[in-house]
Amino acid sequence: GGKFIVRVEDTDQARLAPGSIEAMLDGLRWLNIDWDEGPEVDGPYGPYFQSERLEIYHELAERLVSQGNAYHCYCSQKPPAEDDQRERDRRVSASADCQCRDLTQPDIAKLSGGGESKVVRFAMPKEGVTSVDDLIRGEVKWRNETLNDFIIMKSDGFPTYHLAVVADDHLMEISHIMRAEEWLPSTPRHLQLFKALGFEPPKFAHLPMIMGPDRAKLSKRHGATAIGEYKEDGILPEALLNFMVLLGWSLDDKTDVVAPQMVIDNFTLDRITNSSAIFDQDRLQWMNGMYIRELTPERLANQMMPFLQQGLPKDSLPVDEEYLRQIAPLLQQRMKNLKESADSTSYFFQADEQFDIGDLVQKGMDRDSTLSALKAALDDLSEADNFQHEKLEEMLTATGERLELSRRQFFGVLRVAATGRAVSPPLFEMMEVLGKDRTVSRVRNAIERFSIPS
Repeated sequence: GGKFIVRVEDTDQARLAPGSIEAMLDGLRWLNIDWDEGPEVDGPYGPYFQSERLEIYHELAERLVSQGNAYHCYCSQKPPAEDDQRERDRRVSASADCQCRDLTQPDIAKLSGGGESKVVRFAMPKEGVTSVDDLIRGEVKWRNETLNDFIIMKSDGFPTYHLAVVADDHLMEISHIMRAEEWLPSTPRHLQLFKALGFEPPKFAHLPMIMGPDRAKLSKRHGATAIGEYKEDGILPEALLNFMVLLGWSLDDKTDVVAPQMVIDNFTLDRITNSSAIFDQDRLQWMNGMYIRELTPERLANQMMPFLQQGLPKDSLPVDEEYLRQIAPLLQQRMKNLKESADSTSYFFQADEQFDIGDLVQKGMDRDSTLSALKAALDDLSEADNFQHEKLEEMLTATGERLELSRRQFFGVLRVAATGRAVSPPLFEMMEVLGKDRTVSRVRNAIERFSIPS
């Protein structure tokens, strides 16, 4: 019965990349994740961009200062001794070095020149313990004496993450905060902010980190990290969503495929592990292949189309939708992602296949037996009235036996002649889709090239 709210936390203006918010929303749409409240939808707790809620944060910061729970910080206005600007910036953000909490009014007047600093720090209690009953990790405690004061309002007039999320979680009536375990050290700060503002804190659940196979924090060196990159890599949204759901959570110990509604109906926190999840790209490719095999020929062809349009050589034949619907099922059993479809189908869209003629010669064969095999196949294919794959297999199997060649040898020669590759979809289904004229043309082309003295 919960609501899914998209709240854009854009208070760190220096790190806000152009187009990043649009990319995030596009990624959610691509995954077919709809939000109940947020950008483009609105709702009773808006605005949903933190940059549009600055007045709220300023009022709360002023309240904390007036209560004695926060103070203005003048570290940036202290004259540098021998440190450079970078060192001064570090000093402003490092609360351990800040002594503004104990400044007298004459000290402030001297430092500020009569002006009030926009930087505000929260005054953490110096004694006692702050604890959280985490829904995944149990009770976690921090001694307050080990926790430094921290900035809640920056010099640019924007709040830090800490004040903004506490304010918004309360005002938007968030009941459960589920976030990565890397935010666990920030929890005592947030709990003290909730307490100082008189807000009832929500429940906290800190989820396991997602790590690379080397058990280092997931980064670009482990592969794509943005949703849009997986779309470009040919991953289906259903597969990516399924894969991500199982990172740290499971329905049981044996179910790999979980539909979104199944997750909604069965999700419980007790099935979340407290150990880090491993982002295994190979497993994602395997899972994506499972979803590809469930697609109808029409949908698979539709999904393949943009990858063919982008990835096929420029001299390729036009991609016909009906033709592609015939091709798609031939690739479906082996395909792991849509991006590979351009390479795996290129021979369907080229007038004649190019290859190293040496690839025609199969193990246990020589030049003469290879040429004989090609000529015998050409005779059969040219005279065939029925080009259905069952009839082709029956006819060419008999020819191979007559030539005293194994299926691997004879069909291997034909596969290279027709596709230029040693590995392809089922040979006879592929020939049927290519059609009689193009199949005959390619075998004839192979004979002509093979007959030229090397």
